[in-house]
Amino acid sequence: MASHRIRGRCPVSAPGPLGPPPGPLVGADWLAPRLGRPGLVVLDASVGAHRGAVWRIPGARVFDIDGALSDHSSPLPHTMPGADRFTEEMRSLGVDDADTVVVYDGAGIYSSARAWWMLRAMGFDRAAVLDGGLPAWRAAGLPVDSGESAPVGPRGDFTARPREGLVVGAEEVAAALSDPGAAVLDARSRERFAGEAAEPRSGLRGGHMPGAVNLPFGDLQQGGRMLPAPRLRAVFRAALAGDRDRLVLSCGSGVTACVLALGAELAGYRGLSVYDGSWSEWGRPGGPPVVAGEESEGAPL
Repeated sequence: MASHRIRGRCPVSAPGPLGPPPGPLVGADWLAPRLGRPGLVVLDASVGAHRGAVWRIPGARVFDIDGALSDHSSPLPHTMPGADRFTEEMRSLGVDDADTVVVYDGAGIYSSARAWWMLRAMGFDRAAVLDGGLPAWRAAGLPVDSGESAPVGPRGDFTARPREGLVVGAEEVAAALSDPGAAVLDARSRERFAGEAAEPRSGLRGGHMPGAVNLPFGDLQQGGRMLPAPRLRAVFRAALAGDRDRLVLSCGSGVTACVLALGAELAGYRGLSVYDGSWSEWGRPGGPPVVAGEESEGAPL
């Protein structure tokens, strides 16, 4: 299928070396004038119904969380691949260690945060999430392509350097639940957290971890964009009834937990971990304890 472009306003790129992104979140106004510059890689990390959508940002390469960028030898969905596999996939996408990477998704800010956190966990800090994703890009009248993706080009020299503690398992979550200096935040909906709505993955128990705090990932957004940092801090402090030294983020399968990680980073939290198995692991029959019902007002200090 031929590729087609819808024209839009895309400022001319400024000359000079491309530095790292200004933070973990950038707007279309930051990305557009840099699009096509050497050293910039744009990755489409869409999942589910948005995976393989018709429209994409020109030059975007596919960061396939539903495909090659999950470990399918695991019985759990969206399991983080090992360092060697991640290195190979990034090199096949033409990513270099010195590149600046912007990730987006077709839903707004959903799975793009997962890609950003995976890169961070693998030791790569020159990555940012596009605020509002593809919907915000299109709403700004910026150009989009359709059809088959353009060839990636030369292989990159990316090398994964995994960081301990950014992606954790059930044992670390259990320890955090009993640690007064830590909190476990669950990004699922209030109905799923309370056990009042069925889990989308069959066979899982309803409810939540004893002592976990519910913070639906959508509470950190307005109009598909992340809230400003002061409002994010207020949302986290209200959910936690204060602050914590360490936050462990969970969800259904480790994807929207990373939206909480992005929001917490923007809000100034630094001791962050994502529970990779999330409810897909904890909620299995015969697994760790589960409770139902609504949480209390905030988490006890």
